[in-house]
Amino acid sequence: MASTSSSDVLILALGVALAALYLFRDSLFAASKPKVAPSATRSLDDADGNPRDFVAKMKAGNKRLAIFYGSQTGTAEEYAIRLAKEAKAKFGLTSLVCDPEEYDFETLDTVPEDCAVFFVMATYGEGEPTDNAVQLMQNLQDESFEFSKGAHDLSGLKYVVFGLGNKTYEHYNVISQYVDTALEKMGAIRMGIRGEGDDDKSMEEDYLEWKDGMWEAFATAMGVEEGQGGDTADFAVRELESHPEEKVYLGELSARALTKTKGIHDAKNPYPAPLTVARELFQDTKDRNCVHVELNIEGSGITYQHGDHVGVWPSNSELEVDRLLLALGLYDKKDKVINIDSLDPALAKVPFPVPTTYATVLRHYIDISALAGRQMLGTFAKFAPNPEAEAAIKELNTNKEVYHEIVANGCLKAGEVLQLAAGNDIQAIPTPENTTAWPIPFDMIVSSIPRLQPRYYSISSSPKLHPNSIHVTCVVLKYQSTPNERVPERSVYGVGSNFLLNLKYAANGEEAPLLGSTGVAGAVVPSYAIEGPRGAYKQENIYKAPIHVRRSTFRLPTNPKSPVIMVGPGTGVAPFRGFVQERVALARRSIEKNGQDALADWGRITLFYGCRKSTEDFLYQDEWPSYISELKGKFVMHTALSREPPYKPDGSKIYVQDLIWEQRDSVADSILNGKGYVYICGDAKNMSKAVEEVLAKVLGEAKGGSAEVEGAAEVKMLKERSRLLLDVWS
Repeated sequence: MASTSSSDVLILALGVALAALYLFRDSLFAASKPKVAPSATRSLDDADGNPRDFVAKMKAGNKRLAIFYGSQTGTAEEYAIRLAKEAKAKFGLTSLVCDPEEYDFETLDTVPEDCAVFFVMATYGEGEPTDNAVQLMQNLQDESFEFSKGAHDLSGLKYVVFGLGNKTYEHYNVISQYVDTALEKMGAIRMGIRGEGDDDKSMEEDYLEWKDGMWEAFATAMGVEEGQGGDTADFAVRELESHPEEKVYLGELSARALTKTKGIHDAKNPYPAPLTVARELFQDTKDRNCVHVELNIEGSGITYQHGDHVGVWPSNSELEVDRLLLALGLYDKKDKVINIDSLDPALAKVPFPVPTTYATVLRHYIDISALAGRQMLGTFAKFAPNPEAEAAIKELNTNKEVYHEIVANGCLKAGEVLQLAAGNDIQAIPTPENTTAWPIPFDMIVSSIPRLQPRYYSISSSPKLHPNSIHVTCVVLKYQSTPNERVPERSVYGVGSNFLLNLKYAANGEEAPLLGSTGVAGAVVPSYAIEGPRGAYKQENIYKAPIHVRRSTFRLPTNPKSPVIMVGPGTGVAPFRGFVQERVALARRSIEKNGQDALADWGRITLFYGCRKSTEDFLYQDEWPSYISELKGKFVMHTALSREPPYKPDGSKIYVQDLIWEQRDSVADSILNGKGYVYICGDAKNMSKAVEEVLAKVLGEAKGGSAEVEGAAEVKMLKERSRLLLDVWS
């Protein structure tokens, strides 16, 4: 073996050292690398590294108020934003308006002493929190839930609660009550009384009556004085001299719709569904209409279940669009392209896509067909075209009784109020010659009038029979206003249902009927821009309606052996048509697999339906016999004809609740012995309550007791066990 020289050893050692330096270069020289300097400003989203920490966001943005809203349809969010705007205008305080679904609540016990939290909470369904408020409610009500300081304690937290509900429902405003009770129990301090808005009467009036006293208590508790704020705009509207036409929103509801790119279809990106069928359901259409529409969803990616709801996105009638454009002095530049920027994105986001046009905003994006709110009129007063108009609109704003008599009873929209205050004839078709222009800044219109929302309908089909089609059963809303000294009786039209009626006329090549003499607003059925933005909702002779599906818990029991009782007069029968179709599809499969006796052990499905006359408004009259035949006696239908003999012995009308009482033995047997399920759909104000009362009477008698004690307890238990489900509206 050759000997190693000292120079070889030195070279070898140097090589090993260099190799080691290379292998461990990162750890040895990390300190010498230049460090990236932290940003001088942090976005609110990573105020403390956790975008779900609302307290950190408040501190980072110098917000003294956090306003949480539990909202299912957007109304509670609108009121949350209104409260934030008022806090800024009155006291100069800025707010963080929060969707509770986007935040965690462990830090609720670290809200600074000079800050406060508002809860604007809607009650949904059968006394349930809205979808976005479920976690918030669990955290507040679960006594084992610990906040950041290790206890279920919120001592000293200042808070305000406003609830949104409807007194026709049994569980009126219970979510706001639960929030208030839970916070009080944990030592939090409420400022002012809890507000409760009743949508059955006037949510707006309830809010206005509540807020003044609340703000007084708020000012005292927070140590602030009114007058520290200012009347500042929420948005800046700019007219654009040039903008690529293909990038201007003309009624498209999403960026994907504008660019015609594929994506998931939901509430943020509705699907333009082709109408394959549109027909009249009433036999007598002299005074009323009911439309059956079938919407093709093949290839859209949209799925549904029986009992779900479909949201239809309407536009406002062309008459009301023109009226408000004229009243604002914008008719001549209605197609001018505008951009809208939020001056405080944390407080008020631009509620629709931009850039757009004046006419598009009024036609597709804001609810100009809604009743003009009293508070809104105060905002408009300072821009009155003359002293007489200013005095007139101020009276409507400040005098609750006059507002109710003229605006509420007259069902006046914003454009109509502006015309009325200016002395214009609101019954004439609006023109530049007969409509006085008000110089109201357009940003105030955007701030004052809420976003146009979809109209929801119970789906009247089953995907088992109609996998590529959603069926809608829609009674067309038209009624007469209450006349007063300034506004005579006139026809009022619902936006969503008349939009569908227009689609039905167009799809079938029918002419809308004349209702009166020409030259009078309301002389014909309102017309709508049904061809959609850039003609997107019409392809040759096929019309489309923008839709999305909203999930529901209104479902049949999975086991067909369970008896089912369905109560649905009028269009309340819509989901039950889907229920019956669901059972028909299952019956076909069962019989094919197991023979003609496959349904022998099935529970009976009973439908209590009601209408006026068999020759006038009996919905799907030709279909029910075939369903009865296919279900081999397992489907029974009882029909109350309120304006057709036989009547009660005293001559009064027969309704669905009367038929339930007549069939009380089988009803009680199905519920008590068969462990059956009960479903009610339709009017919440009268029918639903009457049906629940007769159910309590039936069950109380069957158990040998009374309706008030045993019957009420049984109805309560059915609800708790989800065996009595309601899909009702007022």
